[in-house]
Amino acid sequence: MSQESRVRKSLLNARVNLIFYFLTLALSFFSRKIFLDTLGADFVGLTGTLQNLLGFLNLAELGIGSAIGYVLYKPLFDHDETKINEIISVFGYLYRWIGKIILIAGCILACFLPLIFPNTEFDLGLIFFAYFSFLASSLIGYFANYKQTLLGADQKNYVVTAYFQTATIVKTIIQMALAYYTGNYYLWVIVELSFGIIYSFILNWKINQVYPWLRSEVSQGRILFKKYPEVMKYTKQLFVHQIANFVQFQLSPFFVYAFTSLQIVTYYGNYTLVIDKLSLLMNSFLNSTSAGIGNLIAEGNRKKIIEVFWELTSIRFWFAGLIVIPIFYLMDSFIIIWLGEQYVLSRITLYLILFNIFIRLTQGTIGQFLYGYGLFRDVWSSIIQTIIFIIVAIIGGYYWSLNGIIFANCFSLIVILCGWKPYYLYKKGFDASLLQYWIKWLKCCFPLMIAFLGIRSVRIGLSVNNPKSILDWSLDGFMIVITYSLLSTVAMTLIFKEFRFFLFRILKIKK
Repeated sequence: MSQESRVRKSLLNARVNLIFYFLTLALSFFSRKIFLDTLGADFVGLTGTLQNLLGFLNLAELGIGSAIGYVLYKPLFDHDETKINEIISVFGYLYRWIGKIILIAGCILACFLPLIFPNTEFDLGLIFFAYFSFLASSLIGYFANYKQTLLGADQKNYVVTAYFQTATIVKTIIQMALAYYTGNYYLWVIVELSFGIIYSFILNWKINQVYPWLRSEVSQGRILFKKYPEVMKYTKQLFVHQIANFVQFQLSPFFVYAFTSLQIVTYYGNYTLVIDKLSLLMNSFLNSTSAGIGNLIAEGNRKKIIEVFWELTSIRFWFAGLIVIPIFYLMDSFIIIWLGEQYVLSRITLYLILFNIFIRLTQGTIGQFLYGYGLFRDVWSSIIQTIIFIIVAIIGGYYWSLNGIIFANCFSLIVILCGWKPYYLYKKGFDASLLQYWIKWLKCCFPLMIAFLGIRSVRIGLSVNNPKSILDWSLDGFMIVITYSLLSTVAMTLIFKEFRFFLFRILKIKK
């Protein structure tokens, strides 16, 4: 596959992702406001906690989906339909077993719900109903939606995005209407489950259209399983790596709940909702390149691989600044206008959240290329990251509450994601000097510093303080985004040659 073809597919994925991003962004904020006002902060916190609880059970997935995605790169590159059918059959077989394990574990975990929620305003009937509805929605992916991995590996994830996001938008609108007019918790949960089932039927119908030759047989998966030992090899390695991500994202709300309250879980969730939605804007564009990276690495041109790595890294820095810097100036006033002054967290909390997300965003290309090379062997690094996070979160949560838990995230990321992962990629993947990485990393930071100081000077010159109305806030935000875009783009173009290459390549494709 040519570089131009890879970029075209990546841009198609990005366009679809961006369209649905903007559609869901406004809806997410509006719906959360409706749900908080009609259903209450405690119910929003309860559903979030239940969904995080079920995240524990999804550890049984073991990274099989990621392993299958990696194994599919070569047969897709070779257009080997027979091998693709066999791999998807193995995938279906493994996922059926995982679904059964999750079902049994979910029923066992349900026995402990009265102990997990001993002092809530909700009766156990509602808690159990919501829990088993979320569990059923989760199981659909293992029993029915496993074929969608092929779309992702084939750079056609836009199909999944279009159908999933459309179902999500319709579902959310119906939930908002029911919450506003009835305030009924059970109806909200029923809609959540119903749309999971509807989405599954529509997605599988579309997959059959895109791949009419796909004839995967779950019953044959058991026979073919031994033919692909690399699946279990990569699965075992990816399982340990997934633990780190699981702990960071799924266990954090439980630490917040343990050391604070369900109310603080909701307050913290308001901030993460805003930041996660903005981060999704960046990921919608750049995560669509993952399959293309795997295809590029399969070609084996080392010079081109490193060049593309820094193109993607530089654009990640640009997007990270576009997210972090405006949030730094606008977050508190947005929360006040959106929900009310009582929902505002401390500035220290905001700084820690922004530092955390900046690390994750800027280091994302490292993970993409490690995955493309199949470098999953450093399982010890994820174990260390997990241990660091848990120890620091317990100590930090006890002494500093929410701030201590967020700091635990930051500290574990600095040690592993910023320290070890770049070294591992440059040593085992690129076979190049790590000094080159840090020199270019600092060069990427410099344009962001210029933009940050430029925005600060403009706001001081215009005597801009915390805006109180939505109009003033919008004008302030528009000024910040435009100033950042101009200053950072000019600085990045002048300082970083790979950023220029990326812009030229996009303009060429557009023509």
